[in-house]
Formats: sequence, structure tokens, C-alpha cells
Amino acid sequence: MGNNIFANIPLIAAVIACALAQLLKPVFAKLSGHKFTYHQLLSTGGMPSSHTSAVIALTSSIASLYGVENVAFAISFVFSIIVMHDAMNIRMEAGKQAKVINEWSEILSKMHENGPFEPTNLKTLLGHSFAQVLGGIVLGLIIGLATPLILK
Repeated sequence: MGNNIFANIPLIAAVIACALAQLLKPVFAKLSGHKFTYHQLLSTGGMPSSHTSAVIALTSSIASLYGVENVAFAISFVFSIIVMHDAMNIRMEAGKQAKVINEWSEILSKMHENGPFEPTNLKTLLGHSFAQVLGGIVLGLIIGLATPLILK
């Protein structure tokens, strides 16, 4: 075993998949009729899920290189399931709650125009829809299976 982190193909696949997903978010946003902003390059939420693409690239590259009976695959697979579940459920619900809090904050701000109340908008685009996670899965599989073929 060497100490060259740049020889770690699963890590490289995960980083490439995550970066590519982030670069694709503004493109998909524009195709969906939204305005392009550079903020989308670093944002959570949106199409495709960069977290999902990273963990799927990691998992699929480990499977490709070492097989599915390897303990690293098992760890990565379970980690991937948790990340995808979190993105679609927990973080999505947190985003919905933030939206409601922002609406109430705006109402309170209007009620207390001259008072000490200052509204703070919470970020609402936290989680992902099933389609966005599926997009991350597809991107992650492509990168995760291609990277070992290219770098091995």
C-alpha cells in the first residue's frame, strides 16, 4: 500500500462525480426555466444530487475494482443508502419547514414594522426530489464505472 492519495481511484471517482454534478446544476436550472446564478455551483438541492452522485461513484468504483464481497463495498453501499434517504426525506422536510418559517417571519415582520423583530430567511432548497436523486445515481454510476477503466 502506497501513500499516494491521487492513486485512490474510488476517491477520485467520488470527487469527479460531485464536482460534475455541481457544474451541471446551473445547466439543469437554466433548462428548467430558472435564471443562471453562480451561487448554484455551490448550492445544495437541485438536479442532479451531488451528494448522491459522489456516494454512488464511490460505491460503484469500489465494486468495479474490488468486487461486491469486499468490506469497503459494504460500508460504502450502506453509507450511500443513508445519504440518499437523508437527501429525499430529512433534508427535503427541513426545507419545507424553513419555507413555512420564512412565511411566518414575513408576517411577523409586517406586524412589528417599527419593532425589534428582524426576519431572517432560512434556506429552503436543502433536499432533493426522487428525480434529482435518480439523476445523481445515473451520473454516479457513469463516473464510478468509467473512472477505474480510465485510470487503472
